[in-house]
Formats: sequence, structure tokens, C-alpha cells
Amino acid sequence: MLCCPQRWSRRKQARPEEILAAALECFVKHGYSATRMEDIAKHAGVTKGTVYLYYANKEELLKAVVRETLLPRVAELEQVLNDTDCAASELLRRLLQQWGTLVRDNDLVAGLPKLMIGEVSNFPELARFYYEEVICRGRRLVANVLAHGIARGEFRSLNINQAVEVMIAPVIMGMIWQHSFAHFEAKPMDFPHYLDAVYDILLCGLSAPVPSGNSQ
Repeated sequence: MLCCPQRWSRRKQARPEEILAAALECFVKHGYSATRMEDIAKHAGVTKGTVYLYYANKEELLKAVVRETLLPRVAELEQVLNDTDCAASELLRRLLQQWGTLVRDNDLVAGLPKLMIGEVSNFPELARFYYEEVICRGRRLVANVLAHGIARGEFRSLNINQAVEVMIAPVIMGMIWQHSFAHFEAKPMDFPHYLDAVYDILLCGLSAPVPSGNSQ
């Protein structure tokens, strides 16, 4: 049985967002398979029946966690990156900064990729949901920034699909690291600063060469 802190002092009827917050913490800390609905209820300070009033089962609860914690931020990024008058390098910076802010404000969100990767083989339907709702939209965001930069002449011509995978990899790895080997390091990872370094490296690799001027 998982040991989540009891919160019985809360009112009997918790709001759905409180249940989602408890579910996110239990899922990230203990894994999807090991977490039971009663564990989430105890952590939220409600009865298991209250949880079932809002969510039919554990699968629907995890989907709700993803939709409430990640998808609104993805939608925000889609709006931010819709500024076609903005330099592509600035859009890339905004993309990484916004993601860094999300993780800084709610570190548990950084545990979702690790959670989903670990459950792919055991729960393929959940994995497909995450792939379609999060991964595909995230890829489109990055691909749009790259296409915008190439069209403006800021970025060199490259294979966008391959570049998307290369660009996303260090971000996902950083999030996974925070909930795995980072616990053994003397100094905690500063995720926003880590993303600043990712941005600098990516921009150096993406930037189109500056045409050499005529020598005088």
C-alpha cells in the first residue's frame, strides 16, 4: 500500500483540480501501475467514491491529468508561436522559456514523460493517447518554428523531421533526469538554465551562414 500523506482535514467534497493534483503526485512518485484510486483519494483527503464521481477509472484520471497540466500550456505555445512577424530565433527562445517556466512552477509535470515512457508497453492505449495529444502537437510546434526560420533565411536548410527529433531529445532527457539520476547529484538541476544552454547550442547549429562581404 502506498503511503501518501493524509489530508482528512479538507472538506468532504474536493474539487476536481485537487483530485488531479493528488493523482499527478501519486502517479509521478509511485508509477501508474502501483497507484490505486484509493491512494489518490487518501492523498486528496476524500473517499474513493468521491474520486469516482468525477473520473470513471484510473485511465480516465491519468488522461485528465495530462489534459489539465500539459495541454493548456501546449495551446498557449501554439498561440505564442503564431506570431509570423517574429524572428524564428525569438520564437524558439519563447518555446523553451515557456516550457522551462511550466516545469519550474510544477516540478511534477517534468515526471510525466518518464511515467509515460515507462508505461508504454503495459498500457498501449494510454501511450497512444499521450503520443497523439502531446507528442504530435509538440513536434508540430517545433517543426513550425523551423519552417518559419528557414523561410525567413534565419535557419539553414535542413531535414525538418529529423531536426525536430534532435531538438526535442535534450528537453525530454532533462525532464527525465530530474526524476531519476538528479536525486544523486549534489546540486539540483536548474531546468530553465539548462534550457538556456540547449537554446544556445541549437541556435548555433540552426543559424544560416552569414554571407561574406566583398573585401575592400
